[in-house]
Amino acid sequence: MTFIHPSAIIDPSAVIGDDCQIGPYCQIGPGVTLGARNLLASNVIIGRNTIIGNDNKISPYAVVGTDPQDLKFGGEETWLQIGSFNTIREFVTINRSNKPDENTVIGDYNLLMEYVHVAHNCQLGNHIVIANAVNMAGHVHIQDWVSLGGVSGIHQFVQIGTHSFVGGMSAIKKDIAPYTRGQGNPYKTVGLNSVGLMRKGFSTDTIAGIKRVYKLFYESKLNTTQAMQAVAELGELSPEQLIFVNFVKNCERGLSN
Repeated sequence: MTFIHPSAIIDPSAVIGDDCQIGPYCQIGPGVTLGARNLLASNVIIGRNTIIGNDNKISPYAVVGTDPQDLKFGGEETWLQIGSFNTIREFVTINRSNKPDENTVIGDYNLLMEYVHVAHNCQLGNHIVIANAVNMAGHVHIQDWVSLGGVSGIHQFVQIGTHSFVGGMSAIKKDIAPYTRGQGNPYKTVGLNSVGLMRKGFSTDTIAGIKRVYKLFYESKLNTTQAMQAVAELGELSPEQLIFVNFVKNCERGLSN
């Protein structure tokens, strides 16, 4: 059974799913759709044009679905899409996209800790942990199973590869390869996220295979083109090696050192 506190303000066009709990002083704007079993604790603001899945927990003073912070935004009907089983903590802000042809997207099973900012057109996958006060500019793409340390800043259009680990207080201006770990300002890749991979059930052989490819790009004296040629000589690649190599091939902002 859905509970809506009497002090909550909900636009007549909003759609509220079954068994939601909407606490005191929440505001839900036009074009919002909430799935089932969502918990909005109190003082949560969902601006407009936001689609939210099931079983999310949104803490007090989170503000999502608001206009993009982009001077080019002309008031178009743009959208934010949030999946299911996410935890969005206090004072998190998530903006809608700046153009109608691409939504801001948050996937499933993510944890966004206090004061995280997700800007317009960002694309976040699943099972991501983002620590306190991480700020990302527009069009950032973060793949599944990434861990981001607190008080880090991410430049616009940066891509962060799956299962990577970013230490706190990092300034990220270039793409971060999958399965790696690093930290700093400027950001420096220091090795594989081996501990994280083992905790996620990656076998020793799989990690060793990723490391063979990693060494070609980060520990040899080869440039990227030469490293790609060396990869071709390895023969058939594992799925994880292919993920690494394809990420590098499609890297647009350059790979973090």
